[in-house]
Amino acid sequence: MRTILNIIWVVFGGFWLFLEYLFFGIIGCIFIVTIPAGLACFKIAGHVLWPFGRDVVRKPNAGAGSAFANVVWFIVAGLWLAIGHILTAAAQAITIVGIPLALANLKLIPVTCFPFGVEVVSSSNKQPW
Repeated sequence: MRTILNIIWVVFGGFWLFLEYLFFGIIGCIFIVTIPAGLACFKIAGHVLWPFGRDVVRKPNAGAGSAFANVVWFIVAGLWLAIGHILTAAAQAITIVGIPLALANLKLIPVTCFPFGVEVVSSSNKQPW
């Protein structure tokens, strides 16, 4: 079922979101100071391309640096990427088939807004927060 949902996801919006994250990742890697943000974009891009069967968990050793990076990220890119997810979710929720896709889109917003201090894992390897 995950594979079918992922294929439907890629066709109906996931690919364009993936390209958006790749674009912002490349922009982030242009400047030395923003390379961590660019790498975070690439990490999220993989999750955005194939989201079903994966979960986001907190890293237990994330500290104040992650919190600061998340605040900067949210202002610079996170808010705008989250708006893209909301608009895509609204378009997907119009049909019955798109409702699970819209819910998955909304599930991606927390990691989009605050990508530092978390990691994407397979659902079978999920560790408790």
